[in-house]
Amino acid sequence: MHQFKGLVDADVFPELVRLAQKPFDLTANQALQADGRLARYVCRSKLWKLHYGTERIDDSVLIRLQELADELGLVEQFKMMRRGKVMNQIEGFASENRQVLHTASRDIFDTHPAEPQASNEARREIEKLKTFLADLETGQVVNKNGQPFDTMVQIGIGGSDLGPRSIFEALKAYGISGRKVGFIANVDPDDAAQVLAEVNLATTLVNIVSKSGTTLETLTNEQHARQALLRAGLDPAHHCIAVTGEKSPMDNPERYLRSFYMFDYIGGRYSSTSMVGAVMLGFYMGFPVVMEYLEGANIVDREAEETDIRKNIPLLLALLGIWNHNLLGYPTLAVLPYSQGLHRFPAHLQQCDMESNGKSIDRKGAAVATKTGPIIWGEPGTNGQHAFYQLLHQGTEKVPVEFIGFRHSQYGMDDVVIGSTSQQKLLANLFAQMVAMAVGQSSDNPNKNFPGNRPSCLLFADKLTPKVMGALLALYEAKIAFQGFAWNINSFDQEGVQLGKALATGFLHAMTDSSAVSASLEKVFLNQLVDAF
Repeated sequence: MHQFKGLVDADVFPELVRLAQKPFDLTANQALQADGRLARYVCRSKLWKLHYGTERIDDSVLIRLQELADELGLVEQFKMMRRGKVMNQIEGFASENRQVLHTASRDIFDTHPAEPQASNEARREIEKLKTFLADLETGQVVNKNGQPFDTMVQIGIGGSDLGPRSIFEALKAYGISGRKVGFIANVDPDDAAQVLAEVNLATTLVNIVSKSGTTLETLTNEQHARQALLRAGLDPAHHCIAVTGEKSPMDNPERYLRSFYMFDYIGGRYSSTSMVGAVMLGFYMGFPVVMEYLEGANIVDREAEETDIRKNIPLLLALLGIWNHNLLGYPTLAVLPYSQGLHRFPAHLQQCDMESNGKSIDRKGAAVATKTGPIIWGEPGTNGQHAFYQLLHQGTEKVPVEFIGFRHSQYGMDDVVIGSTSQQKLLANLFAQMVAMAVGQSSDNPNKNFPGNRPSCLLFADKLTPKVMGALLALYEAKIAFQGFAWNINSFDQEGVQLGKALATGFLHAMTDSSAVSASLEKVFLNQLVDAF
């Protein structure tokens, strides 16, 4: 693999450290008004704008961040990734050693895709989905009584749940009338019991999603669903469909009505534009709307190859994050969407970012020389204002914020109440929070003193549509990749997830096998735990 530097090895890094000793003061008199700052610090793309005048940066910092991006070859590495270079590896050590081609799942609109083979495979699955959805519409796929399916329950965990669920929630406004979707992820039996009790099983399709076909939680919940179908006198083979790896144990036409494939080169947390998300979204919204969603993601993938950071939103967002995290020392990042539809999006970003960049070794297996991924968290506004914003304004922990907002609501159902619409109130609160965090407030009463200089930026679009949602998803995927490249880590494996899984197997053995070795760590732990109660 071509050798790239990491952040601290960059020639420009000491200059960034120097600039960080005295970052731009947002609380200075007229700081936000001076030199048309808010109007100048806007990065525009086809579907989104990034307003970053409330970050603690100035032109000198932006110049150095551009130099950093160029020196580390961030866009060059992104291009390599899109074109099929093996990026999922640790040099000299056993690793997954795979391509990283989630972008290929939406690179289906151009006659010259970045990686033709993967894009052709994506087109093949898209055609299978188109046929399946048409069969549902024309009545060729119905239940045993000839009734149409009106509900889908998706069973999966991690990337097979968080991303698809967050996008479904974001795009509920665009569903086909009468269609419903539910999700089962947790191995806690109450999750499956509650969801299955709330649907009419006779008109329900169960979509089981697992690349390996061996995910313990997913297989367990699949059996709950199959048993529920059997108790209702239904044949699971006529109600269950699968999204899995080709030739996995789940790729079995005797057990599943239809199968769609996911591929090794698409990681679970990056799979929402593959069949992992598209099958469920297609059922709920219809094929043309899914294509709009994929097109939005593809637009951002192509925009992310722009080298000028002032014209590349995910690249600029990544560099601002590095400035806040590595240079100014802020350990967490709050993603706060002022949109109820995005209420589960921060949860998806927690996985996508923290599973990707929560690493402590570089791409050669050596300990990293700097902090890597921040802690990601968030909830929608204005709810959060009545919860944790107290800490954001006056707490000892400074938390950078990425706000997300829209000019118009999805449903357009709004009324004037006390002189303004709800959407106007929503946006007024959003803009007020940005200003309040930036400039603060001085007071002789220390309880009413707000220190300010709390950095934030705003991703803003006209309306949360399927195309805009696809673009937002791809924007954050690219941002995460850019930051991983800058830290010189492998953002595309997740070994930290595996240890707990392995130990859980031992605990299950100790809990269910009376002949298990009494001196095993798991047995000793369980016995002492019982004694403690």
